[in-house]
Order: sequence, then C-alpha cells, then structure tokens
Amino acid sequence: MMRLFRHYISRSLLTLLLAESLHLFWSFYFSRVLYDALGYGRIVSPFDRFILSALVFAVVMCVIMTAMGLYERNFWNGKSDMLLRVGVSFMIGLFVMTAIYYLVPDLYLSRGTFSLAFGIAFVGIVVLRFIFFRVSSDARINRRLLVLGVGQQAARLEELQDKKNAGFSIVGYIQVHEDERPRVTAARMLQVTGNLSDLAEDLSIDEIVVAMDDRRKGFPLDEVLECKFDGIQISTFLTFFERQSGKIQLDALRPSNLIFADGFQVALVNRVVKRLFDLLVSSLLLALAAPLMVCAALAVWLESRFAGPILYRQTRVGFNGRSFEVIKFRSMRVDAEKDGKAVWAKQGDSRITPVGAVMRDTRIDELPQLFNVLRGDMSFVGPRPERPQFVAELAKKLPFYTMRHMVKPGITGWAQICFPYGASEEDAREKLEYDLYYIKNYSIFFDTVILLQTVHTVFWGKGAH
Repeated sequence: MMRLFRHYISRSLLTLLLAESLHLFWSFYFSRVLYDALGYGRIVSPFDRFILSALVFAVVMCVIMTAMGLYERNFWNGKSDMLLRVGVSFMIGLFVMTAIYYLVPDLYLSRGTFSLAFGIAFVGIVVLRFIFFRVSSDARINRRLLVLGVGQQAARLEELQDKKNAGFSIVGYIQVHEDERPRVTAARMLQVTGNLSDLAEDLSIDEIVVAMDDRRKGFPLDEVLECKFDGIQISTFLTFFERQSGKIQLDALRPSNLIFADGFQVALVNRVVKRLFDLLVSSLLLALAAPLMVCAALAVWLESRFAGPILYRQTRVGFNGRSFEVIKFRSMRVDAEKDGKAVWAKQGDSRITPVGAVMRDTRIDELPQLFNVLRGDMSFVGPRPERPQFVAELAKKLPFYTMRHMVKPGITGWAQICFPYGASEEDAREKLEYDLYYIKNYSIFFDTVILLQTVHTVFWGKGAH
C-alpha cells in the first residue's frame, strides 16, 4: 500500500491503473495501423491526429472503471464479478464516447477505426485483469509479516489476512510476555530462542507489526530497533490496520493517537475548498437530475393517491452537533412512526412503500438533500447524519462517536461505499471506524474518489439505504 494525497492505495492496483491507461491510449494507434493493414484505409495517418481522441478515451474509461470499483480490491468478489464490472464499464464507455463525438465532432474517428480500438481496448483490459489475478494470487509476492503480540490486536490482523487479496501473509506471532492471553492460532505462535533480528532474517520478514495489547509490559525495544536498522519496516497495529482496511480500529484507539497522529486536521482553507467543491457538484447534479426528481415526485404523489406528502423532513445532527432538517423523498408510509419514537430502518422494512424501495435502492430518495448541500447544512461527501435520539445513545456507548461532527455530514461517504447497509449498534460502530478514517485522511482527492465510487454502490445495490 502507498499513501496518495493522504489516502492509502494498493501499489499493485495503481500499477494496474497505469498499465490499463497506457493500453487504452495506445489502442487507438493499433486500431489505425490494423485498419490500414486490412486495406480499409489509404495511408497510416500521423498519430498526432489521434492523440487528443485517444487521451479522452483513456481518461473516460479510467474514470468509469474507477466508478465501477475496479481499483478497490474490497469492491469486487472474484473473477466473474470483476469481469462483469469491466463489461458494464465498456457499455457505459461506448455510450459516453458516442455522446462526446456528437458534442465535439473534431474528436470523431471513423466508425471502423473506433470499433477496432474499442475491441482492442476491451480484449487488452480483460487480458491485463487475468494477468493481475494470476500475479496477485501468488503468495510468493505477498509481504511477509512478523507480529509481536498474540492477543486481541493480533487476532484482528489474522482476520484481515483471511480476506481475499490481502496482499500480505503473516509468517508467525511472537508472545512477548506471558500475561498476554493468546487469541491467535497456537500452531502459528513462534518460539524465539535467539535474537529477533536473526529470526526475522531467517524468515525473510518484510515488516514487523507491533500488535501487543499492552506495550508497557516487556516491549523488546533494542531488538526492534536493530530490526529497523536492518531495513525491516516497523509498524504499529493502528497504522497497519488503517493502511490495510481503510478504517481505524476503535478498540485500539487512544486519545494520544488523535493528538500526535498525522491527520484529524480540518484547516480553514480545506473547508473553503470543500465548500466550493460542494457548490459545484451539487449545482451540476441538480441540473442533471431535475427531470428524474420530477418523475420521482410524481411517483410518490401517485402512490399516495394525491394525499400524502412528497417530501420527508427529519431532524438530524450536523456540523459541531447543530441540528438541521434533512430533506428526502418520502419512501415510507405516512404512519411509519405512529408513536413518535425513533426506530432504526431495517433491510426489508415493512414500512417502506414499493416506490420507496426502488428509490432507496437507486439512492433517488437522497436527491433533495442537494438543497441541504446548497444551503450549507451538509456537504456532498461526509459521514451520514443521524437522528438526535440515536446520536445521544451511540455517544454514550461508542468512544469518539462525537468526532463525526468535526466535519459536515454528507449525502455519500466512505462508510456508505465500504460497508453494507446496517441498522444496529454494532453496525454503527463499524461505520464509525470508516468515518474516522475519512476525517483523519480528508482531501479533495479522497472526496472525488468517494464521489466516483458511489456509482458502484448504486449499480451493485450496496451501501446505505
């Protein structure tokens, strides 16, 4: 993993992105050469005539594939799912490129040239993806980890390793002091009889992760320093977990981590830039989504037989703990909360109307919140705002929960695209870990990534409802 604009990105996937970008770009030249070689063209035209068109095609396709979640390992499940996403990306790309050629005729290529380029691009992407799968599944290229600790934190690392495409393999665990209760597989606990540095060299260790539940007891400072001088990367559990999972492990978080760790800073200039970003994106989306919003309003009105309200207003907690009224298309029955008591929404909730179910699956019910963004109550990207009743309960049970209010709440967010829909205290805890990662590593680049990848949650029916 590497950090790009404060967000951790897989080096292998970044390499894949660069390789696919180059392939998409050069596919135009290959298509022109092949088109002329087959006798359909008179001469091979200079490539500079195709540079701009090829560049636009490469950028468009990379943006679409990013939006389809093809550059985040956790978003696709196996080869078939990945190939399906590639196919959907190229279908959308064909539509977008046709629209661009219509709007900008100077970019237009002959139908034969473009068809060949499109076919070459698709085949090449599929081949590159199969090569990536073959290489990334080879355990020999994974980073080899040695974990200091056998308790709760070490067990969490074992869970991370068990996920697909983890990119690392844990060689073993070392019990530093006897008071730490083992929670990892006993067979993988190593007995250290000599120097830690020698053991790391013998096992070809790339990185040592300090995952002791209590580092005050018997931490081998001199030996760990020696390993660092030998060129082995040393990481704390929190740093490693954040890097690999895209969230902050709440159980291991301490106030000192918030004070001394990089991030958790929302400077004035960042707020100004984010506000301009919100105004630009929300204005553009309102203009594009206006016809869809009119249709949604009519559907809600007809479903309620011209009686119930079209919009639904609800008090939520926003920036610095201030309350505001969020606006959504009504997706539940009018009597959804007859006794006035706040109730968690559930998947398959019987209170949701048929039209409401469609709107929730496609996120259409969220579109009126664009007015909240224009008004300044919300941002386009940020933690989802919760109701005051739930905030009061969760703040008592979850440490650092009120930190979500350091930034404006958002229509979409990192937790929404990474974590499936949930409505329980445990789900709120999981989503808080993603929200803290977002607050810690905020940047306009990260907002743009989240904005693009929100598309994949709509297409694949994942995320918040």
